[in-house]
Amino acid sequence: MTMKQDILKSKAAKISFCVLLVIVLLGIIGPWIAPYNPTESNFDKFLQQPSMENPLGTDAIGRDLLSRMLYGARETLMVAVMSVFITFFLGTLLGVTSAYIGGIFDNVMMRIMDVLLSLPGILLALAIVAILGPSQINAMIAIGISSIPSFARLIRSAALTVKTSGYIEASYAAGSSHRWIMVNHIVPNITSVLIVYTTMFVGSAILDTSALGFIGMGAQPPTPEWGTMLSEGKDYLSDAWWLATFPGLAITVIVLTINILGDELYEFFDPRSKHR
Repeated sequence: MTMKQDILKSKAAKISFCVLLVIVLLGIIGPWIAPYNPTESNFDKFLQQPSMENPLGTDAIGRDLLSRMLYGARETLMVAVMSVFITFFLGTLLGVTSAYIGGIFDNVMMRIMDVLLSLPGILLALAIVAILGPSQINAMIAIGISSIPSFARLIRSAALTVKTSGYIEASYAAGSSHRWIMVNHIVPNITSVLIVYTTMFVGSAILDTSALGFIGMGAQPPTPEWGTMLSEGKDYLSDAWWLATFPGLAITVIVLTINILGDELYEFFDPRSKHR
């Protein structure tokens, strides 16, 4: 590649964006197009295979899997997006502030981040949920907090590069406040980094959301959530393949789509790609 590819002309970016848009729209309008109540049991229809009446089949207590998948899209995406918002806000604040202030403050904060990074993110999230108690809201908080160390470190590296720019020194010499410089100079100049890393963290957040739901530490039954549904279906793999297949496939597709989109965004914003 002799020049940076325009992301608008990238087939992979367009396909991944369209797939992601469809999933998000289904999550938004799911409650209005779901054919059945996702929590209503019907023991006359338990473990029925996919059919015209129930396109994705039914679960062990007769609930329509398609309806639960549509509702689950909203639950999974909501937890993931809100947890990434927590990561984005606190991680950006910590990373930019640490890079700008430097010195002892920077050293102390980064050592704390190093300690937290020594723990697997999902293990840290699990510990937080264990303290707060299993619930959808607590899972969202736990995932958001557990992702802050890695996000803050990435943003700090980008902010350190901008901090050494001449216009930052000129602005400081002109009497601009530290807050004004960080908000109006540093953050706008790392926008591309923020976009790329935030996109990539959404995929990780969805995996963590599903993982917590799978082990019973996220959304609690009967709330339809893809990780919880996957857990419910694992006991029926030989008798009812559809119970675990469709939630697992949905998680795989959305995470793969977001990762591809994140890679394309990185390629678009990376200046080194001009020379590839």
